[in-house]
Amino acid sequence: MPRTVLIVDDERDTNDILANLVQARDYQPVQLYSGSEVAAAVREHAPDVILLDLMLPDLDGFAVCDELKRNRETNLIPVIMVTALNDANHRAAGVRVGANGYLTKPFTPEQLFEAIDKAVAWRKEHEQRGTHGEINFDIRSEATYLQQANDMLADLFAHTPLTERQIKDLRQAIMEMGGNAIEWGHRKNADLVLQITYRIDPEGITLVIRDQGPGFNPGKLPHAASDEDPIGHIDVRNELGIREGGFGIMLARGLVDDFRYNERGNEVTLIKRFESSGH
Repeated sequence: MPRTVLIVDDERDTNDILANLVQARDYQPVQLYSGSEVAAAVREHAPDVILLDLMLPDLDGFAVCDELKRNRETNLIPVIMVTALNDANHRAAGVRVGANGYLTKPFTPEQLFEAIDKAVAWRKEHEQRGTHGEINFDIRSEATYLQQANDMLADLFAHTPLTERQIKDLRQAIMEMGGNAIEWGHRKNADLVLQITYRIDPEGITLVIRDQGPGFNPGKLPHAASDEDPIGHIDVRNELGIREGGFGIMLARGLVDDFRYNERGNEVTLIKRFESSGH
């Protein structure tokens, strides 16, 4: 079968230019002009790559990409955003919905080909290792983006032997520890990137959440609950004028099978084992 690129752009001149360029690289272009056509075209043509404009007349490109990435049948199809919008917010939104590349108009043929080559290599790598291996998310330090990444991880969890209860526990642990990293590690600086690494092996799932903050000593947190004294921190928080809470670390530790910080204190590892592994 010929290699296929699905081109989604309502500007016909741009669409034609992209079609001519991918043909020069021996891809068969399939040209679409609205977002509503994408799902049917993906089923029909099984494209190797999708070049997706953000500003479409019906659905915006973010919604189209989000739908593709949340579907187990299509989430390994690379999506390259092609847009005249070049700002941090749009790039962050592209990351949030799982885009594999971001190409800003005007672009050169070399930039297009480089983006396609990277996207194809990403797909090949993930197809070869199947559900085992490692997946990385880099998200902006905002709770909304953390929730979106967590939702996408939940979709990936569906391909593992985890029970519904285990998935719920792990998602809750991610929200607690990711929230801590954003609030304390990054001091709510939305421009800092939170890194979430997700690994599957035959025994279970490992999640690593790393912030860019200075780190801390998790054993010396008077404003956080501990197993030895789960409520003593409440008075400390009142004295410091900190909002109610402080249970995140204790709660997350109880939701997973293994929980540990690195020496610096800016990276936490969560492990959830499959019940079938005998643990």
